[in-house]
Amino acid sequence: MAIVAILLLPVVTMLLYGMDRTEDWLARGPKPPRQARGRHLRLVHGGRRQTAAPAGRGKTQSEAA
Repeated sequence: MAIVAILLLPVVTMLLYGMDRTEDWLARGPKPPRQARGRHLRLVHGGRRQTAAPAGRGKTQSEAA
């Protein structure tokens, strides 16, 4: 029984160390945001070709007749 305990001691030690590192990693706060270094969004030329008519500006069926 003592031989088994001695053989399992390194395994338990590594398990405890790994769990401690994992807990520290999970509890760590977020990193500060990166600053943009000359990178800007590039807008796509074109987009919508037609714009929708504003509400209430179009003719209704009663006015069209």
